[in-house]
Amino acid sequence: MRVALAEDSALLRVGMARLLADEGIEVVASLGDTENILQVIRELAPDVAIMDVRMPPTYTDEGIRAAREVQLVCPSTAVLVLSQYIEHAYAEELLRNAPAGSGYLLKQRVGDFDEFLSALKRVAKGETVLDPEIFKQFVGNPRERRATDLLTSRERQVLELVATGLTNSGIVKRLGISERAVEKHVTSILGKLQIPASGENHRRVLAVLDYLRGMERNREAEAPAL
Repeated sequence: MRVALAEDSALLRVGMARLLADEGIEVVASLGDTENILQVIRELAPDVAIMDVRMPPTYTDEGIRAAREVQLVCPSTAVLVLSQYIEHAYAEELLRNAPAGSGYLLKQRVGDFDEFLSALKRVAKGETVLDPEIFKQFVGNPRERRATDLLTSRERQVLELVATGLTNSGIVKRLGISERAVEKHVTSILGKLQIPASGENHRRVLAVLDYLRGMERNREAEAPAL
């Protein structure tokens, strides 16, 4: 695998590069900003571009805008975005209509390198990876549990794994249950939450994002006026 890094923290950038190299992953470029990222990716054609959301000069959305440009201009390069904060709009913008693999992870995942490496490999294979904390922030909140009251505890487990982009076979490995059981749970979840069924993994993740966004709208609508 060949990757390009764009991360303003020199310490994190160098640390990731060394850890990736130890795994036999070639870091073809290591950048402290996004100014030349498109040119670098055009010339070097890495398998994955790893980018921070907040980059110089304003430290707001330079990284996510560069990631979208990479998706549009270099569609064969997968994109894995790292963020210190959960920013739902950025995650959805990145994942929706992505031509290749895409992922949105919190930076804390880099600390668990095995988990980070697994996400990187999945993105490189064309899969979708969504940080589980985005899901847990909604469904794990007691105020929102009524939205999933129709689901069993096992179905909520499966829904979380669907939201993070795991395929049925990935869920089988994670939960240690049969593929037939996973298929039954997924069918039941999609039916109970009125999410259109689809055999495409990426669309399942987008469907869950739509569901979570709907939950957020409901919560905002029910909030008392100030």
